[in-house]
Amino acid sequence: MDTIIVIMEKNLKTGFLEREIAGLSLSENQKYIVNIYAAGDSLCIKLSDDRELEDWEFEAVYDYFDTEVFGGRITEISEEEDTYNPTWKIELPFDENNTEGLEERVEEILDIFKKELSSVYEVIKDKKGEYYEEQ
Repeated sequence: MDTIIVIMEKNLKTGFLEREIAGLSLSENQKYIVNIYAAGDSLCIKLSDDRELEDWEFEAVYDYFDTEVFGGRITEISEEEDTYNPTWKIELPFDENNTEGLEERVEEILDIFKKELSSVYEVIKDKKGEYYEEQ
């Protein structure tokens, strides 16, 4: 079942969302999108997972998540501070006058994110001892 995600333009000075730019019809991986908006010539996507994590897992996910998996598909990726779950802000080039192929580009990023996050969960499952010292 597809979900329609609306991309709004964010005013960089005020931080307010001002107008609808485009809509994307995305598949099941849309659940990783925390928010999405256009700012200047970038499409900004914040991605996370709603999985319940222990404190040590939170740190381990950031430690083992390889941001290089996105290759040249994005222009920037950064970890978001002060979030309940590990969250990344991804930016990619965006031209509101040329949105052809945008759904496919976003789907590809979501697929890569899902695979990397699943891989990280598998790698860290036995690493509690490295992050947690019993009192």
